[in-house]
Amino acid sequence: MPFDAESTPDRRHFLSVCAAVGSAGTLFPGVLWARAATGEEITIASVAAAEEIAGVTFTDAQRTQLLRGLKAQSANIATLHGVSLDNSVAPAVMFTTAPPPLVSTAALRQKGGGRGFTPRRNTMRVAKPTDAASIAFMGLDDLAALIATKQISARELLDVYLERITRLDPKLQAVITVTETRARAQAARLDDETAKGKSRGPLHGIPWGAKDLLAVNGYKTTWGSGAHRDQVIARDATVVQRLDDAGAVLLAKLTLGELAQGDIWFGGTTKNPWNLLQGSSGSSAGPASAVSAALVAFAIGSETLGSISSPSTRCGVVGLRPTFGRVPRTGAMALSWSMDKLGPICRRAADCATVLSAVAGVADPGDLSSHSAPFTWTERDTPLRNLRIGYVQSTFDAPERDSADATRITRPNKAFDDNALAMLRREGATLIPVTLPDLPYAAMRIILTAEAGAAFDELTRTGRDALLVQQGDNAWPNTFRTSRFIPATDYINANRLRTLAVEQWNRMFGQVDVIVTPTNGNQQLQATNLTGHPAVIMPHGFRATSMTDSTLVPQSITILGGLWKEGSALAVAHALEHALGLASKRPPVE
Repeated sequence: MPFDAESTPDRRHFLSVCAAVGSAGTLFPGVLWARAATGEEITIASVAAAEEIAGVTFTDAQRTQLLRGLKAQSANIATLHGVSLDNSVAPAVMFTTAPPPLVSTAALRQKGGGRGFTPRRNTMRVAKPTDAASIAFMGLDDLAALIATKQISARELLDVYLERITRLDPKLQAVITVTETRARAQAARLDDETAKGKSRGPLHGIPWGAKDLLAVNGYKTTWGSGAHRDQVIARDATVVQRLDDAGAVLLAKLTLGELAQGDIWFGGTTKNPWNLLQGSSGSSAGPASAVSAALVAFAIGSETLGSISSPSTRCGVVGLRPTFGRVPRTGAMALSWSMDKLGPICRRAADCATVLSAVAGVADPGDLSSHSAPFTWTERDTPLRNLRIGYVQSTFDAPERDSADATRITRPNKAFDDNALAMLRREGATLIPVTLPDLPYAAMRIILTAEAGAAFDELTRTGRDALLVQQGDNAWPNTFRTSRFIPATDYINANRLRTLAVEQWNRMFGQVDVIVTPTNGNQQLQATNLTGHPAVIMPHGFRATSMTDSTLVPQSITILGGLWKEGSALAVAHALEHALGLASKRPPVE
């Protein structure tokens, strides 16, 4: 007769021990080792109690047989816990997208990207504005032209943005560290090069900001976390090196929601420049806020599940989430090795293309998921009639109000969404209705949760998770503990389902070049972060913050691209940006 776990006090004792130790351990599910962690022996009764959480049921004979293996396994897990693993160490099993088209090493150098970035001197004549704010809000092409024609020096441009940080960041809380010493030394070197007729390209002398999960030698890399606020990593992240090579000037390390979640970090809450009563969203909270308010000319953010999309929407900037593997993550904090992406946050679509061309390119040995995939924006002026542009018809066709309750608005952005489609048609686009593959994407989120729990395993086991600012139900400490209950078989099967998702999305992108979709209202965000497809998020309208706050804040639309097809998505975003005429708008933070 099967063991009756409900009838024994051992089950109650087991579960109370699990709760007391915060489920300290891993596997089948994680709480099974909680009892062992207290010095007690794993018994048939504790196995039976663990079955309930694991969602399986065994007979007494099976439990007896299982017990011998579990005791041996417990010793192995204890040995693993004795090995300290740095966050930078990735697992041997890696997710990868379909590789990009083969490009020769010589072509990598010619096409640009990474250390093969091809210098381009912008001598286009642009008049220098008479006020500093107008300079700060200029696009990268125009800033490059001012520097190339010696109307402004790299040091003078640096001072423009430093003044804005000093004056505005106390309101925004978007900056963790100003890298002024490094920046001034860089700017001086670049001005010397300009004087000698040398240019490193379109980013020569342009100040930028790095999300503070990117390592910068000589400065703290805090990950926004109270547990890591004094951490120094003695190296530069690969994207930092590549932007140095391209002539960009690192001015600031920008906030991120603690360990890449939300907009709350150990120093406060990063604000939306359009409405200071509102957080900037996250986790690329500082990059989006700082770019929106022109504290920097552009920034590098990261996304695992919405961390570029969400703050770009909130702060009214253009965010580019590249194809997974396009930009090496070496030197960046790992949250989910199979889902993390680095990408530019700018005020214009063209600026995102310029930055991507500098940071993409040669694969980096420190990131085994990275590919040699240089980027050049040949599609910039492609007529929209030459692109196959899909749109998610079911989402666009959904009514503004609940059909059962007309007072309830379910699609507050419908007018903006419809206007965006109308603008694309006016620009010559023929829109093709598409239906997104219907799969349980939310269930696959356990991939992120399991990997995040592993990335911060030691933080949980040592109890240092108590140093994190946020401790609520949805905050990382509880999520990391919850991840220890995920059976290994389910993590693997979620990844098998992910394989099907990648196949179905790739088939869909065989029919269209890009897909236009409302940023919210369907499963595209979760789906494409799992499949690795690129996305451009851009503002397409402004509406009141809420029923009680009439302050106008930005809303966004998303353009998805096929794998390695960021250029097509950016071309559509570029055309739509000009049609809507919103890129010149400035937030009222001043």
